[in-house]
Amino acid sequence: MPTLSDLGQLPKRIVLGRAVRSDRLGESLLPKRYALPIFASDPLSSVAYATQEILIVLTLAGTAFLYLAPWLAVGVVLLLITVVLSYRQVVHAYPSGGGDYEVAMKNHGQFAGLTVASALLVDYVLTVAVSVSAGTDNIISAFPSLDEHRVLIAVGLVSLLAAANLRGVRESGRAFAAPTYLFIAGIGILIVTGLIRWFVTDGGLVAETSQYSVTPEPGYENLAGLALLLFALRAFASGCTALTGVEAIANGVPAFRAPKSRNAATTLALMGGIAAAMFAGVTALALLADVKYVEHPCDLVGFADCETEPQRTVIAQLAAATFGGDTSLGFFYIQAATALVLILAANTAFNGFPLLGSVLAQDRFMPRQLHTRGDKLVFSNGILLLAGFAVLLIVAFDADVNRLIQLYIIGVFTSFSIGQWGMVRHWNREMQSTADPAERRRMRRSQIINTLGGTLTTIVLVIIVITKFTHGAWLVIVSMPVLFVLMRAINRHYSYVSEQLVPDTDARTLPSKVHAVVLVSKVHKPTLRALAFARATRPDELTALTVNVDDAETRGLQADWERFDIPVPLTVLESPYREITRPVVDFVKNIRRGSPRELVVVFVPQYVVGHWWENLLHNQSALRLRARLQFQPGVMITTVPWQLASSVGRDDDGRGGPAPGDLRRGLTDDSDAVPYG
Repeated sequence: MPTLSDLGQLPKRIVLGRAVRSDRLGESLLPKRYALPIFASDPLSSVAYATQEILIVLTLAGTAFLYLAPWLAVGVVLLLITVVLSYRQVVHAYPSGGGDYEVAMKNHGQFAGLTVASALLVDYVLTVAVSVSAGTDNIISAFPSLDEHRVLIAVGLVSLLAAANLRGVRESGRAFAAPTYLFIAGIGILIVTGLIRWFVTDGGLVAETSQYSVTPEPGYENLAGLALLLFALRAFASGCTALTGVEAIANGVPAFRAPKSRNAATTLALMGGIAAAMFAGVTALALLADVKYVEHPCDLVGFADCETEPQRTVIAQLAAATFGGDTSLGFFYIQAATALVLILAANTAFNGFPLLGSVLAQDRFMPRQLHTRGDKLVFSNGILLLAGFAVLLIVAFDADVNRLIQLYIIGVFTSFSIGQWGMVRHWNREMQSTADPAERRRMRRSQIINTLGGTLTTIVLVIIVITKFTHGAWLVIVSMPVLFVLMRAINRHYSYVSEQLVPDTDARTLPSKVHAVVLVSKVHKPTLRALAFARATRPDELTALTVNVDDAETRGLQADWERFDIPVPLTVLESPYREITRPVVDFVKNIRRGSPRELVVVFVPQYVVGHWWENLLHNQSALRLRARLQFQPGVMITTVPWQLASSVGRDDDGRGGPAPGDLRRGLTDDSDAVPYG
C-alpha cells in the first residue's frame, strides 16, 4: 500500500522519471553529437532573428539605407569568427566550466568576476525569454489566429523546457538533437534553393513584402555624418544578437565526454562555422528577395491589415518565396523547424545558468541549494529559478520580441569583453613561467587572438550601451549591479557564519550539568514516552512542566499524575492570560540565567500524522514552542514523535490490523489525547 510520501512523489516521478544514482554521473556526459544541439542551439537559432533585427533598424529610415545590410552582416560574421576563436582558448585554459566568470575571477579579481557573473545570469534569463518569444512569433506566422494567445503559448513552452531539462542533460540532449539538426538542414536547403531560384529564374525570388514601401520614422528622413554613423552602428549592434550563446560551451565543458577540452573546442568550431554560414546565407536571401520588416507593421505602405494581422517573420517570408507560397510543404517545414529550434535555443540557457549558478554557489556567492544536484543529476534548483524569472519577463513584456531584444546582448558582451582581457593577462602570467620557445609561441598566438577578441567585443559593448540604452537596455544596466550587490551580500553572510562556527576551546568544554524539561499537556502515551526518553538520558535534573490555562483541566492532570504514580514531580506554571509559549520560554530563560553553563534539553511530544489536513489539527503549540526556543542559547529541543495510525499504513477506520513497525513503535491502540499540539 503506497504511503503518503509515495503519493507526494508521484507527480515528480511522472515529470522526472526514476532518480539516478550519484555514481552514474559519468553516464550522463555528452558526446559531441548531443553537445552541439544542447549548447549551440542558441547561436544557431539566432539566424532566425539576427537578420530581422538589422532590417528593423535600417527600415526606420525607410528603404534608403538597406544597402548597408551586407556590410553589417560581414562585420557580424567576422566578429563571430573572432569570438569563437577566442573562446577556444578559454576552453583549453579553463576546462572546469567557470568560463568567463572563472577567467575574470582568477585574472582580474572578485569585482570583475562578479560583474561577469551578474551579466551572464541576466543574459541567460533573457535568452530564454527572447528565444521562446521568437519561436512563438514563428508559430503565429504560420497560424495568425493564435496571436491573441501569445503570452500563454510562451509560458507553456518555458514550462515544457524546464520539465525536459529536469529529466536530465542526456535525455534533453536526445530530445533536442533532432529539431536542431532539422533546422540546420532546413536553412541549408532554403539558402541553396533560394539562390538557385534567384539565378536560374533570373530574379524570381520575390518576398511578399517586396511590393510595399516603408514610411520613415520622424527624425530618420535625412541622416548624414555622425547621425548616419550612429544609425549604422545601432543596426550592427542589433545584428550582434547572432553571437548570443557562444559562451555556453565554455561554461559547459564539464558536461562533455573526455577528452573534455578537445571535444568542447571541436563543438565550438562546428557551431561557429555553421552559424556564420547560415546567417550570411539568410541575410543574402533577404536582400535578394527584397524583404521588408519593420518595427510597426503599419509603417509598411500597402499592408492593409496591419492593425489586425501580425507581419510574417523574415524566415517565413523567405520560405514562402522560395518554396512557392505559405501553403507549401517547404514553408511549413521551415516554420516548424524554426519555431522548434528557437524554443529549444532556450535550452542553452537551461544548461548554462544552472552550471554557472553551481560554480557561484560553490564559491559562496549564491545560495548553496544551487550547487545541489537533483534526482536526475542536474542542478534542479537552478533550472526552476531560471524558468521562473523567464516567465516573469515574458508576462511583463507580453512575449514581444521587439521589446525584449532591446534588453539583449549587453550582458553577453560584458562577459565577452572582461573574459577576453582576462585571458590576455592569463597568457602573460603563463609566459613568465615558461621557457620553452615553441610553447611560448603558442601562448603568444593565443594571446593575440584574445587581444583581438577583447578589443572588438569592447568596442561592440560600447556601441550597444550607447545605441540601446534609451530603448530599454537601461533595465539590464540597472539589474546587473543589483545582482552584483546581492551576490556580495550572500558571500558576506556565508563568511560571517563560517567565522562564528570555527571551533574554539570553549566548544569542547562539557556543560556543568544537564537539565531536562518535559512538556506535559495530559497523562497519555506521548507524555509517558517523552518522560521515559528523558529519564533514559540520565540528566542531572528532570522537570515535568505544564502550563495552567484552565484550572479544571490542570486539577485533572494533577490527579492523573498522582493516580499513575509518575516518579517525576509535576511543575505547574500559572498563565493568567492563557498563553503557553511565553511561560515556557521564561522558565527556560530563568534556568539559564541562574546557571549559564547549564544545558537545558526541552522534550516536546508531537504527533506524526499521515494526511496534510491532520497537521492543521495538531502540533501547533509544539511548532510555536520550537520556533521560540531555538533562539535561546544553551537550549536543545528534542522532538519525541508519536506515530498515529494514519502515518503507519493503517486503514482509515483503524481496524486494518497492525501495520509494519507497529510493535517496534509500541503503537497497539489509539489515543484521542493531544500532546503539545
